[in-house]
Amino acid sequence: MSTTTQETPNGNPKRKRWLLILLAVVILAGLASVAWEVLYGRWHEDTDDAYVNGNVVQITPQITGTVVSIGADDGDLVHKGQVLVKFDPSDADIALQQAEANLARTVRQVRGLFSNVDGYKADVATKKVALAKAEADFKRRQNLANDGAISQEELAHARDALDTARSSLTNSEQQLDTNRALVDDTVIASHPDVKAAAAKLRQAYLDDARAVIIAPVTGYVAKRTVQVGQRVQPGTALMAVIPLDQVWIDANFKETQLKHMRIGQPVEIRSDLYGSEVKYSGTVDSLGVGTGSAFSLLPAQNATGNWIKIVQRVPVRIRVNAEELAKNPLRIGLSMDVNVSLHDQSGPALAQQPPHEAVFSTDVYQEQLASADQLIEKLIQANLADANHRTAQR
Repeated sequence: MSTTTQETPNGNPKRKRWLLILLAVVILAGLASVAWEVLYGRWHEDTDDAYVNGNVVQITPQITGTVVSIGADDGDLVHKGQVLVKFDPSDADIALQQAEANLARTVRQVRGLFSNVDGYKADVATKKVALAKAEADFKRRQNLANDGAISQEELAHARDALDTARSSLTNSEQQLDTNRALVDDTVIASHPDVKAAAAKLRQAYLDDARAVIIAPVTGYVAKRTVQVGQRVQPGTALMAVIPLDQVWIDANFKETQLKHMRIGQPVEIRSDLYGSEVKYSGTVDSLGVGTGSAFSLLPAQNATGNWIKIVQRVPVRIRVNAEELAKNPLRIGLSMDVNVSLHDQSGPALAQQPPHEAVFSTDVYQEQLASADQLIEKLIQANLADANHRTAQR
């Protein structure tokens, strides 16, 4: 018994030492956790619920056509203005030729209207001279009839001639007014008939140009579904062009993480594609104005007593550094890890000014319309050549 009582005290110091070590580890871990939260954690918010997004430019026809050629396939790089799809151009070419002929004919017809006005002006001037002569003859015969030099019958004939001249002048003036109303305050190029014919030609030209579908932006082809020989209708999705140099990241943060998040704050980004070897830098571009569930097809309905509170997530758009993106390109839909630094909270939580210019645009279709206007001007001038030549001779 004496041996047992002597061994127990010898074991207590060792046990106490391990307990003290464990207590010290717990205290150090607690202090480290507090220090991490104070020095780093409260100044950063991160999430792995983030994905690459970007502009997916749909390539759709604007006219009905039969595909005869496809200029690019999935994964191909295409430049703005490059031909992607061609339709059979026969119908569009015929319609364009008809529209050109219609415009030329309309210009010549309107030229005739202006010429008619000149003719009626000359006719009115002639009728005024005839009326003046008839009035003079009637007055002379009236004086002679009063003196008994001519018969009343001859005076009646003079009166009839005067009435006829007046009626003829009135008729010519009415015809002049009618024809003048068709051309008043216009020139041939601005005449309504010419403008209507020009509009038809412009539409026919665009339809002919749209038989060739071009890339509106520079990017990479994806989701090609069109096939040669396929008859497609306007609005049918043929393929998509994605400019990978203009992608961004949509990061879904919990609502509890947004309290100190502001536009313009720096972001550190890592992709699952490249791993930790490649890191991107970016900035917070905008904070969403609603949660993901609020804009879902079937929003959650919590107006019942049977519901479970779930922390909602709000999409935050992050702009990626363009130079880093060019070195290590990303694809639409890739998973990303983002870490937002909250040190600078001077920025706004919501945008304060509207955009001053288009966020994303193309001008390739304006070039088609400009070419149509040049053709219209050329046709009008060609069919005015004879009139201009005659005017110069005068």
